[in-house]
Amino acid sequence: MSPGYDPRLAGVAERLRPIQHTLLIASGKGGVGKTVVATTLALLLHQQGYRVGLLDLDFHGPSCHIVLGAVDVEPVEERGLVPPEVHGVRFMSLVYFVADRATPLRGTRITDAIIELLAITRWGPLNYLIVDLPPGIGDPTLEALRLLHGSSIVVTTPSKLSTPTVARLLQLLTQLPTHRVLGLIENMRHLTAPPPFVRTLATTYRLPILASIPFDPQLESTLGNPSQLLQTSFANALRSAIKHIENSLPPHQRTFS
Repeated sequence: MSPGYDPRLAGVAERLRPIQHTLLIASGKGGVGKTVVATTLALLLHQQGYRVGLLDLDFHGPSCHIVLGAVDVEPVEERGLVPPEVHGVRFMSLVYFVADRATPLRGTRITDAIIELLAITRWGPLNYLIVDLPPGIGDPTLEALRLLHGSSIVVTTPSKLSTPTVARLLQLLTQLPTHRVLGLIENMRHLTAPPPFVRTLATTYRLPILASIPFDPQLESTLGNPSQLLQTSFANALRSAIKHIENSLPPHQRTFS
């Protein structure tokens, strides 16, 4: 065993082995709708007949459970933790461990928290694991990217305040040999002609815009009610991203549950 080797990593690899495809939902900054995108993508993939898991790793404020309507459900202890199934999606979140408390973790404590969560969660066979990453490129995001290999989707708004942070995130993601960036999702697009910021990013990094989602004033009232959420214009616009995700995978990975 090499010096510095963490034996828990073997447990992480074993837990992730039955998962065909890990999809990391990232953003350069908070407040761009990343969590709603991640949760809605999980619900849409389940609606397509896939076996889906959703992992909320947002150390800054896990909130997928609010969007998903995960009320009065918790993981079950059985040789690890078995995620509850909520509206057809297997769900695990940091919220089960931190509740409403602040999580001021730094350095190795962040690493330990992510490794522990990945090592104890028994997902079982999944076609997709959707991971809601922390925003930005701080320690929590970097550790998650180190431990979770797969494909990434970057969420942004068409604001000139968001796009510089997205550019820095894309510089990082496109240099990682263990990751593939599938494309960008433009959220909260203005009803008038959108500014060219997101298109410029897509051209610079040779990435497709998977979905361009107009601002939906009805979206907030559907959070916590997936049936209503999937009927919104937000969800309808996001369906184009589902088609791209499916078509981007090798045929043998497009296995329905």
